[in-house]
Amino acid sequence: MSDAFFRTEMTPPKAPPITERGVVKWLRENLFAGPYNTILTLVALYVLYSLLSNVIPWLLNGVWNANSLQECRDIVAASAGEGATGACWAMIRERWNQFLFGLYPQDLYWRPALALALLLVAIAPVLFSRVPRQLFWLTLFYPAIAFFLLWGGSIWTPIVAMMGFGVMALAYRLLVPLTGVTVAAMLGVLAAVLWWLLLDARLAEMLSTAIPVGLRSVGSDQFGGFLLALVIGVTAISFSLPLGILLALGRQSDLPVIKMLCVGFIEFIRGVPLITLIFTAALLLGYFLPRGTNFDTILRVIILVTFFAAAYLAEVIRGGLAALPRGQYEAADALGLDYWRAQRLIILPQALKISIPGIVSTFIGLFKDTTLVSFVALLDPLRGVTSVVRADLNWKGIYWEPYIFVGAIFFVICFGMSRYSMYLEKKLKTDHR
Repeated sequence: MSDAFFRTEMTPPKAPPITERGVVKWLRENLFAGPYNTILTLVALYVLYSLLSNVIPWLLNGVWNANSLQECRDIVAASAGEGATGACWAMIRERWNQFLFGLYPQDLYWRPALALALLLVAIAPVLFSRVPRQLFWLTLFYPAIAFFLLWGGSIWTPIVAMMGFGVMALAYRLLVPLTGVTVAAMLGVLAAVLWWLLLDARLAEMLSTAIPVGLRSVGSDQFGGFLLALVIGVTAISFSLPLGILLALGRQSDLPVIKMLCVGFIEFIRGVPLITLIFTAALLLGYFLPRGTNFDTILRVIILVTFFAAAYLAEVIRGGLAALPRGQYEAADALGLDYWRAQRLIILPQALKISIPGIVSTFIGLFKDTTLVSFVALLDPLRGVTSVVRADLNWKGIYWEPYIFVGAIFFVICFGMSRYSMYLEKKLKTDHR
C-alpha cells in the first residue's frame, strides 16, 4: 500500500471571473440585466447625450459681462463662432438686486440683510439642541424686530403689538387657578384680541407722538423677489404649525361645537384653491372692512396662506395622532395627567415625530406656492420680477436664464428643508435600535 499524500499549505485563492467583480458586474446587474433593461439603458443614454450635447456648450459659452442681450450674442458669436449659443448671465449680474429685494430702496438693503441674518440666529435654538438656550429670547422677539427692520416706521408699533402677547400670558396665569387650562387659554386669547382691536393703535400713536423714534417707512408695494417670498413663507410656516396642531386636536375633541368648527374650517379651506383665497385676501376682503381701514396687502396674504397651510397640517398631524397605539393614551391616564399635560408630554411628541415627512412636505409646498402672489400684483421672484426684467428693452427676448436663477435658489432652500427633515428623523428615531 502506497503512502498517501497530504497538502501542507492552502492553495492561493483565484480572482473571481471578470463578469462577477468590479464595474463590469455593476453594469451587468444594474444596466444590462436583460434585453428590456438594455434597451431602456440605451434609450436613456441617447436622451442624456442629446440633452448634454446642447446644454453643456450653452453653459460653457455663458457671458457674464454685457449690457444687453444683443451684446451677449455678439460676444458668443465672436468667441465660439457664428450660430453658437450661450447663456447670458450678465442679466443676473446686473439685476440680481431686483430678484432678491424687488423694488426695495437700494440704500436700505442693509435692513432686509440684517433681518435675514437675525432670522438665521433666531431659528437656530428651535432647530438645533446644542445652540445656547439664551437665544430663545431673540426667537421670541424676532417678529417685532423683523417687522420694524423691514417696514420701518415708529418703533412703538411692533412693541405695542408684542405687548398683546404679554396681556395674553398675564390673563392666562391669573385665570388658570380659577377656570382651568382650557377656559384660561381661551380668555387669554380674547384679552389679546381686545388689546389689538381697541388699544393697540391708540397707544402706539400716543407713544409715537411723545417719543418719535423709528426708521424710514417702506411700503408693501416695494417688497418683491425672494424678500417677499421669505416674508410670506417664513411667517406662514411659523404660525401654521401651532394652528394646525390646535385644529388637529379640535377635530378629535369630544366637544361637539369645537369639533364641528374645526372640521368645517379644515374641509372648507382644503376644498378651495389657494389662488382663490389669495384673490379673496387681496381684492374682496377690503369690502368687508370698515371704511377707512388700511389693511396691508401682504398681511392679508400671509393670514390666508397661514390658514391654508394650517388646514393641511391639521390632517397631517391627525394622521400622526391616529398612528399612535391606544396604550399611549391609557398610559397617560394611568399617570394621572390631565388632557393638556398628556398631549404635551406623551401624545404630541410622538405624533409630531411620525408626521415629520408630511409636515416638511407641506412647508416646502407652501414656500413654493408663494409665487402665486403675482396674480394679485405682488412682485414674486418667479413671475413678477422676471416679467419686469424681461420687459426691459436691453433684455427683451431673454428666457431661460432668469428662470434657472430663480429655480436654483428655490431648490437650495427647499433642499435644505428636506435635508433638515432627514436629520431630524434620524435624530428622533429611537425605536429598533
